[in-house]
Amino acid sequence: MIKADCFHLGYIAKLHGFKGEVSLFLDVTNPNDYASLDAIFIDLGDNLTPFFIESIKLKNKGFAAVKLEGVKDEVSAKKLLRKNVYLPAQILPELEGVHFYDHEVIGFKVIDEVHGEIGELAMVIDLKVNPLLQIMKGEKEILVPLIEGLVQKVDRKNEALHIKAPDGLVELYLG
Repeated sequence: MIKADCFHLGYIAKLHGFKGEVSLFLDVTNPNDYASLDAIFIDLGDNLTPFFIESIKLKNKGFAAVKLEGVKDEVSAKKLLRKNVYLPAQILPELEGVHFYDHEVIGFKVIDEVHGEIGELAMVIDLKVNPLLQIMKGEKEILVPLIEGLVQKVDRKNEALHIKAPDGLVELYLG
């Protein structure tokens, strides 16, 4: 499995007990969607290594206590700390309309209703209080709050994200 065919699920945050369990931070919108996983891929030295899950228990704030096959003690679990966790992108259901997965729109052209093409989407900054689209126009960064009604259209075929930025925001960044 290669990273290009996967999406970032989260990372191994810390140990959970002394019998090899780890605490997995699920960096996703709805952690409950992943409550019945049977396998994950962990990035070990730029190699995605599959691990089968013996048990997974969702905790609060996006964390899950996970017991992985073959990880029997604290020593072997420590080797997984702070490692990124991935899943194959093909398991995600296809979204329609103005809905999108953060990873699928990275690199899309961003086209504003008023200003036309304003740059390329570099990152979706997933802050709980105020998620942001980070758009790069050359060396200039434009941060647009990902609010209800912002995204007008997701054109997957042409890799374009059509938005209606709040009045004056684009001018603030581009002069």
